Amino acid sequence: MRIWYPEAFCRPGSTDRDWKETVIPHETRQVEASSDGRRIRLRTTLEDGVVVDHDIRAGRDEVDFRLTSANPTAQASRAHWAQPCVRVAASTGVKPERDSETYLPKCFLFVEDRLSRMPTRPWATKARYTPGQVWRPEHVDRADVNPRPLSSLVPSNGLIGCFSADGKQILATAWEPYQELFQGVIVCLHSDFRIGGLKPGETKTIRGRLYLTGADVESLVKRYESDFPEHRARRN
Repeated sequence: MRIWYPEAFCRPGSTDRDWKETVIPHETRQVEASSDGRRIRLRTTLEDGVVVDHDIRAGRDEVDFRLTSANPTAQASRAHWAQPCVRVAASTGVKPERDSETYLPKCFLFVEDRLSRMPTRPWATKARYTPGQVWRPEHVDRADVNPRPLSSLVPSNGLIGCFSADGKQILATAWEPYQELFQGVIVCLHSDFRIGGLKPGETKTIRGRLYLTGADVESLVKRYESDFPEHRARRN
């Protein structure tokens, strides 16, 4: 499994705008790594001066992400959301071909509190860029998501994932706070995390989780809801 991490940091107003105008250039470097390979610390510096520190730890069947985003400058930052890109070609058993949709039947999110396989119905097809699919939670402005087709469906929670080729395992991911769920064009899935901008001197914390479990959906959901109680509270 590979993750393009972090793929991009984005400004608001992104839904119908050229992608080059949305992305904030950034550089990420490794700060520290444990000898057993189970922990890594990264530091990302954005062009506008924002610094994001990442503490990433691998467990038995999960990877935990703890982020601190800080704006040490005297100017407000428009860093609004960011993209960890989880590549799932190997997991789903398909070829890593750009714009491929052959992996969609293995992928899922939750709509009306039920697991919904992709392609969900209805399936949006019109946007500035195609193909792909974006699901926007209620707390996020429609103008501030990926410029790919935006579904009319509202996800019940922030969990998105896929079944393995043999159906025996699940790979899933979630973040808090989260900006969107996204099925991408390089055989990938996203739960993209939200920053919401940073005032001068402001610091925010973000956390994420990657699950690699058996194909027990009920157990996965219980675990996810325990890890992210804010998502359950927001839905209620």
